[in-house]
Amino acid sequence: MILALRLFMTPILIAGATLAGRRWGPRVSGWLIGFPLTSGPVSIILALQYGSDFASHAAIGNLAGLASIVAFALAYYFTSKKYSWLISAVLAALAFVASTFVFNSFTLALIPTFVIVVISIGLFLKIVPHQDIAANTAIAPKWDLPARMIIATLFVLSLTAAASALGPQLSGLITPFPVFGTVLSIFAHHHQGADAAMQLLRGMGLSLFGVAGFFLIVGGLLPTLGLLPTYLLAVLIDFSANGSALYLSRQNKSELFEEV
Repeated sequence: MILALRLFMTPILIAGATLAGRRWGPRVSGWLIGFPLTSGPVSIILALQYGSDFASHAAIGNLAGLASIVAFALAYYFTSKKYSWLISAVLAALAFVASTFVFNSFTLALIPTFVIVVISIGLFLKIVPHQDIAANTAIAPKWDLPARMIIATLFVLSLTAAASALGPQLSGLITPFPVFGTVLSIFAHHHQGADAAMQLLRGMGLSLFGVAGFFLIVGGLLPTLGLLPTYLLAVLIDFSANGSALYLSRQNKSELFEEV
């Protein structure tokens, strides 16, 4: 069920984020793929298949995985200044793996993990400056969108197969691997340059506050509150946090949606 869900949603989400990026610029693509549109449904299925305690523990791993996404994005930021998209993507993926290894060396607790994640997201947004990057007005070749969808789906297949028998914490840590962020940043880097790739990842970082709130609720309340109330509240927190982040970015004259 988990594999079927991710295979069904992956090409749809990558296509939607790509088309939105073509209309409003790379930062919008990043903001959209930052939502837990795959990890959220996977968390629900884990709760249905393995119980609330398993899904709650996995949610703590999901939360820590957001800090690994920050490690990924920072590695891409610093390497893309000098190297190609291929080297940047490989080193960023290695940074995610290294961060995952470190977190998996400990028994994670919900609140300390949440605090670490929020601080790391804030530092990332502070380090990576805002830049105005217009949407790519060049006409993409016909193979461009299908290629993105296929590459992202292959990423998901590989990760799902690797995570199936790893237990709740490590499965949770691996699940947030930025499949969409990797694919879209590579294409943005290739077509528009390193700055476009970083603004995409910065947009993704902006939406991670909402994801952190989502998994804080799931990790803390699922065993006692029950499945439906917990996930409804988690979704509400996620959208509220992302709406607030979007509003604050506009107040700071860093509008997310830019006209072409």
